[in-house]
Amino acid sequence: MRRQRNRTKLSMEDIEFRTTLLRSLKNCLEAADKLNEIYKKTNETLDVMMGNQLEIKHTRTEITNIIQTPDSRPEERKNQVNDLKCEEAKNTQPEGRNEKRIQKCEDSVRSLWDSFKYTNIRIIGVPEDERKQDIENLFEEIMTENFPHLVKEMDLQVQEARRTPNKRNPKRTTPRHIIIKMPRAKDKERILKAARERKSVTYKGIPIRLSADFSTQTLQARREWQEIFKVMNTKNLQPRLLYPAKLSFRIEGQIKSFTDKEKLKEFITTKPGLYEMLKGIL
Repeated sequence: MRRQRNRTKLSMEDIEFRTTLLRSLKNCLEAADKLNEIYKKTNETLDVMMGNQLEIKHTRTEITNIIQTPDSRPEERKNQVNDLKCEEAKNTQPEGRNEKRIQKCEDSVRSLWDSFKYTNIRIIGVPEDERKQDIENLFEEIMTENFPHLVKEMDLQVQEARRTPNKRNPKRTTPRHIIIKMPRAKDKERILKAARERKSVTYKGIPIRLSADFSTQTLQARREWQEIFKVMNTKNLQPRLLYPAKLSFRIEGQIKSFTDKEKLKEFITTKPGLYEMLKGIL
C-alpha cells in the first residue's frame, strides 16, 4: 500500500510539473508571437517613415529646382500645388543676385588666401635632387648668384622654405615648385623687381623663374589676361598685371585698369582702335 501511495504521489507531482512546464512554454510562445507582431509593425512603420522622407526629399528637390530655374519649365510650374507655389514665392530670388553672392564669397576666400601668400616667393625650375633641409640655403645661393647687390643691402631672412606639394608625384616630370616665405613684403617686392629687370635668373647655370605666389583662383584670373597682355605689349600700350589680377595699360596718355574682361569689353566699344585690336580675343 505504501509503494502504491508513493507511486501515486510521484505521479501527481510529475503531472503538476508537466502542467507548469507546458503553461510556461505556452506563455513563452505567446510572448514570442507578440514580439514578432511588434517587430513587423515596427518594420512597417520604418518603411512608411523612409517613404515619407524620400517624398519630402523629392519635394524639396522640386522646390529647389523651381527656385533655381524659374523660367526653364513653365509647364511644370503650372501643375504645382498651391503650397509649392507659396513656397516658391517666399524663397525665389533673382538668379543674378545669387550669382553675385556666390561671386562675393569666392572673392572673399580668394582675397584671404592671397593675403596669406602675400609675402611668398615662388621659385620654379629648381631640380628635385636638392634635399629638403637645404632649401633655405639654396635660396641664399640663388640670391648670391643673381642678385649679389641685394644680398649686401638686405638683411636676408627666410621665415619658411618648402617644396609644394609636400609629396613628390613619381609620374611628374617637372620639379616641384619652392615656396619661400619672407618676413616682410617689401623684401619680396625688391627681389621680384630685380628678377624682372634681370630677365634671366639661374641656379647653378640652370634657368629658373621667380614669381609672386597666388591662390589658384588668382593664378587662373591672371592667366586669362595673358593673350590680351601680349597683344597690348606688341602695340606699345605698356600693359601691366597688378596685384592680384588687374590689367593696367596706357592709352591716350591715361592709365586704365580693369579687374575683369566684361568691363574691358564695355570700355573698348568707346575706343575703335582698341576694339579692332582686341575684338578677336576678347
